[in-house]
Amino acid sequence: MTWLLRPLLRYKILARSIYSVSGGSAPSKAIDMKARVFKYAKRYQGEAKTSDFQLVEEELKTLEDDEILCEAHFWSVDPYMRVYMDSHPLGCTMIGGQVAKVIESKNAKYPLNSWMFGNFGWRTHTVINPEKVPVELQVRILGDLKGLSPSLALGNLGMPGNTAYFGLLELCKPQEGETVVVSGAAGAVGSLVGQIAKIKGCRVVGIAGGPEKCNWLKKELGFDAVIDYKSQDVRAALKECAPKGVDCYFDNVGGEISYTVIKCMNLFGRISVCGSISSYNTDPKDLPKVPILQPDFVFKQLRMEGFIVTRWMHRWMEGINQIRDWIAEGKIKSPETPTEGFENLPRAFIDMMRGQNLGKAVVKAKI
Repeated sequence: MTWLLRPLLRYKILARSIYSVSGGSAPSKAIDMKARVFKYAKRYQGEAKTSDFQLVEEELKTLEDDEILCEAHFWSVDPYMRVYMDSHPLGCTMIGGQVAKVIESKNAKYPLNSWMFGNFGWRTHTVINPEKVPVELQVRILGDLKGLSPSLALGNLGMPGNTAYFGLLELCKPQEGETVVVSGAAGAVGSLVGQIAKIKGCRVVGIAGGPEKCNWLKKELGFDAVIDYKSQDVRAALKECAPKGVDCYFDNVGGEISYTVIKCMNLFGRISVCGSISSYNTDPKDLPKVPILQPDFVFKQLRMEGFIVTRWMHRWMEGINQIRDWIAEGKIKSPETPTEGFENLPRAFIDMMRGQNLGKAVVKAKI
């Protein structure tokens, strides 16, 4: 997976810089509080296991000028964590975003009890100087959520939301009346992609696994059609669900499903490649041979582009504010699958990778 991990090197370096702020050197004055932290203890071999993580305690340093102490209330578990950790050293803090509340502050811009987002990883408490954090780590006070749960900053009003927003609208550029297919449709990103495509006047076909997810996507989120890849022939079902062919494909899964969808693309079709979750747990030595797709790309003049959402960091709040407004207008639903208890983060991560979530998988603190 070296080819996939090269673009992530900068993120790895930045992530290390933020985790080092909260621990390491001995504090000049002890704070009567410790952080519980999950460390990346063993390399993943196939599916992640609870034994791949180690729960430890870390001393918290005394606050200096411009520093804040944050207490996490919600943590995110996402598919990208599976592949990103391959480039991280053993013993580092498990990466990930969290929504936290400022419980002590020496920074006027981050007042006591304010809600904030930060890529602090799987830890309960963090001491940090927001002025020294690289912009790519997105440490920020949450804006006006219009009464919505702060946890949405991990989903539709955060990285997954902007992934759907920019990945669909900037790369696929769906037009009214076109057919949009999204794989991994019941997940945090896929479920929002379908809803945005409906707002744009498209026919939306989702691909998901199991009758519960498929029924949910049609009845709750308004997808026009859904294909159960576990029980249906995807190619035959796609011919029925999209008789005029596929104009846009938002790809979350890769593999045979994506090969099948691409074979059904129309002239000048657009493909946005967000992920390849079907291969994340596969040993690189056992990856299937690549099928031949070049003739389809040539004769149908298709365009396929992969992306990492931080490409649009300079427009970050544009996406979040638009999705927030759509939610307020009743055009977007924001389903979550919650797990309670910091100690259950590894289990929630494993369950998410197994596809046991509807919408965004989050872990909430017992507070």
